[in-house]
Amino acid sequence: MGDETQYMMRAIDLAKRAEGYTSPNPMVGCVLVKGDRIIGEGFHARPGTPHAEANALRVAGEQAQGATAYVTLEPCNHYGSNPPCTEGLIKAGVSEVVYAVSDPNPIAAGGDNKLTDAGIKVRSGLCTSEAADLNRFWLHHIRQRKPYVVAKFASSLDGKIATRTGDSKWVTSEAARMRGHDLRQACDAIIVGVDTIIADNPSLTARGKLPAGHRQAAHPLRVVLDSSGRIPLEAQIFRSTTPGKTLVATTATMPALKEQALRGRGVDVLRLKADIAGRPDLSALLSALHERDVLSCMIEGGGKVLGSFFDAGLVDEVWAFMAPVIIGGDAAVPVAGIGAENLSDAFRLQNTEIEQLDGTLLMRGAVSKQNSEVTCSQAS
Repeated sequence: MGDETQYMMRAIDLAKRAEGYTSPNPMVGCVLVKGDRIIGEGFHARPGTPHAEANALRVAGEQAQGATAYVTLEPCNHYGSNPPCTEGLIKAGVSEVVYAVSDPNPIAAGGDNKLTDAGIKVRSGLCTSEAADLNRFWLHHIRQRKPYVVAKFASSLDGKIATRTGDSKWVTSEAARMRGHDLRQACDAIIVGVDTIIADNPSLTARGKLPAGHRQAAHPLRVVLDSSGRIPLEAQIFRSTTPGKTLVATTATMPALKEQALRGRGVDVLRLKADIAGRPDLSALLSALHERDVLSCMIEGGGKVLGSFFDAGLVDEVWAFMAPVIIGGDAAVPVAGIGAENLSDAFRLQNTEIEQLDGTLLMRGAVSKQNSEVTCSQAS
């Protein structure tokens, strides 16, 4: 047999083609191999469409008899919008199934036992870390019952996001900004504060590189934190020509007339309990988004909003863009809030990777929950 790792990594690459399109489902890829030759492959493209195994089996046809299936996630064992993948594999007569990550969803789990009972050899654990990273949003959603939070910010080399006059366009390179749009497309929601809307009037849409087979970008749900209803009704995110949906998270302080006006523009208004500072409670916001099947949130600003998420311990991952520019002066910083009192209390990243994007550096990594040592690797 050929290199099993190669087959599973091919399945992972296939799954990633649908990044940003499968939520609230996971991304799944499948490769069927027989006699050291790939005879079928497929991936799950969108909710309601055939699963990866079904697509691969369709390509393989009768050749699937006696083949080995490499799947990024344990085959599902329940009826939803599609029949169980276990039944398809059993009916096709595959001899072995190798999967990377076990399914933690109690509704769909049990595929391993079902296949084993049918006489199919089943193995797990191949390329587990890579497959788990691919579906980190979905796995977090299932296990923690709240969205996975990615903090994204861009700054100069001396940690400034604008000059003292507020000039901020553009600190980073065009390549870096497009990489940020890739993250927007991958996430279900993008969260900003009302000050960002007032100051920059952004559209908060995704304009990244589209994956194979997709003609339109997947635009995240726009979530604006606005305690008292200061958001302008003429903001670009409310324009009928701006794709995607908008939700304004507020408190009891917002005037009823402002809520009515927002709803008249097709905006969803979510009133939440206020925290001690009178702002929408962030834990309550994440719980509400979880109930709406939002798997992941990207926090993009401003500094107070980013700081509040860090202070609350709600950040799971960081994307930090650093431009080779020195701004100096008393300018705004990307992460404000209360911050750490001691260095030992500071948030540290683990499993970090660094990308070079036309002069701008991107450091990204998971927030360590145990203050473990920072590790770093180069990514091309």
